Amino acid sequence: MSPTPPSKRQKILTSTENNNNNFHSNTSNNLSNGMEANGEVPDLDESLYSRQLYVYGAEGMRRMATTDILVIGLEGLGLEVAKNIILAGVKSVTLCDDTPLCIADLTSHYFADLNDIGHPRAEICKNKLSELNNHVSVRVLNKHKLGAEDFRKFSVVVLNQGSEDLCVEYGDICRSLGVKFVVASTCGLFGKVFCDFGTDFVVYDPTGEVPSSVMIQQIEKSKQGLVTCLEETRHGFQDGDYVTFSEVKGMVELNGCQPRRVTVVGPDVFSIGDTSNFSPYISGGMCTLVKMPLKINFLPYRTAYYSPVFMTTDFVKTERPAQIHLFFKALSDYKNSNGSLPKPWCRTDSRTFVDYVHKVNRQMENTNASVSSIDEKLAMLFGFVCSGQCSPVLSFIGSFAAQEVMKACSGKFTPLQQWMYFDATECLSMSSDEDFVVSENDAKPIGSRYDGQIAIFGRAFQEKLKGLKYFIVGSGAIGCELLKNFSLMGVGAGPSGKIVVTDMDLIERSNLNRQFLFRPWDIHKMKSVVASAAAKLINPEVGRIV
Repeated sequence: MSPTPPSKRQKILTSTENNNNNFHSNTSNNLSNGMEANGEVPDLDESLYSRQLYVYGAEGMRRMATTDILVIGLEGLGLEVAKNIILAGVKSVTLCDDTPLCIADLTSHYFADLNDIGHPRAEICKNKLSELNNHVSVRVLNKHKLGAEDFRKFSVVVLNQGSEDLCVEYGDICRSLGVKFVVASTCGLFGKVFCDFGTDFVVYDPTGEVPSSVMIQQIEKSKQGLVTCLEETRHGFQDGDYVTFSEVKGMVELNGCQPRRVTVVGPDVFSIGDTSNFSPYISGGMCTLVKMPLKINFLPYRTAYYSPVFMTTDFVKTERPAQIHLFFKALSDYKNSNGSLPKPWCRTDSRTFVDYVHKVNRQMENTNASVSSIDEKLAMLFGFVCSGQCSPVLSFIGSFAAQEVMKACSGKFTPLQQWMYFDATECLSMSSDEDFVVSENDAKPIGSRYDGQIAIFGRAFQEKLKGLKYFIVGSGAIGCELLKNFSLMGVGAGPSGKIVVTDMDLIERSNLNRQFLFRPWDIHKMKSVVASAAAKLINPEVGRIV
């Protein structure tokens, strides 16, 4: 995020499709952001990915380095998705969004400024996204309506802020081509993520944990094959796990054997099946868990909508995902009929929106998507804030969606199956009679970069944010994200506001994989100094960052 030195030449992919007007590339460079000209996967950059290698492993990272991703929609949410998967180290990311940037987009678009208003969103952020990782090719696809011919070259397609109709259409195309499909969307303080990785998707490592081992005290020579762990040792296995053995004396047939299925008998005893034909057990031995590939079948968006399975993100709000599931569909219907979203905090528009929610619920009758009753207060609130943008919510949903993309690429960790809904309604103040305190007049746009946030919290709240004083200790991965969100929100942007950052560490190459405010030319500089300068570039109004 720091300014590029004049001596630096930006590396942008030179597409093999130079004659295709849909793609823009810097033809002054012959190679694509660190990728070999012949398309071969380069060796892993261990100095850059050192921390990430602990999580995904070399094999998972190599799978990611061969994956091409299409990101559709480059508002703040799509930008967050693209940023995270580029940092992770996929092969290429193609950006698709020819919508002109407007001033309200600056609420969440940290790679744009006032001079970019009116220019296509994808073009605006291409070069700055390319700076994040010179091993990842970044291109722009300038096309308003996409078809099967555009999707077939990608491994994963991510649709951000798409309408329900578009989710169904693109979901059907991706399913027919065997392309993995991720949907991410936010409406004010509400968000959703959906995943469809096709049929028989293989997860090579469902947990990412180091396989556990236990010492053996006894192995029974029998049809059941009971194994007893060393005294007072719990094996921690579950029914259906697979194990193998080593260092066993006597029953040597088990050493290095094919994985054997576990049936748990007790906390320190389990069965591995028939051992009656093996040699008698004498002593010793280690039993080690073997991670077996897991196959998961996903439903396409069109079908999954009527049979939703929700991930619980808040055990206090277990009933909300089913409600919000209907809200997003109702909002799409509302926009199709009225040409726009409900106006911020307009009670008339929100009541009309609630009618659409009831209509959708009636349409879902006799399906698993219907609910017994609509939470009208929550639906009204959704209508009040759905046109707004809250950068921390965008950061969370964008990071979650990017995480699912990396699961699709690497085959590591169990993916979302298939819906996740989130809300942060606790952020809103309420009066003593449990009514929300933002008025329609207070939430009207004023032609400001904060209009997206004002639509949720109102102008009075925005003025309070500008007067805040914050002291941030640490400007590493979390510190960079905090500074990004504080800058976008206008925290400390007023005459009396201020943000103070302290971090005595120097920037190292391994930091660049996680701390997106830093660039290669910042290595060996103070983290706090570089992060503060980068935050000021995101929002020049937040000038008092020291």
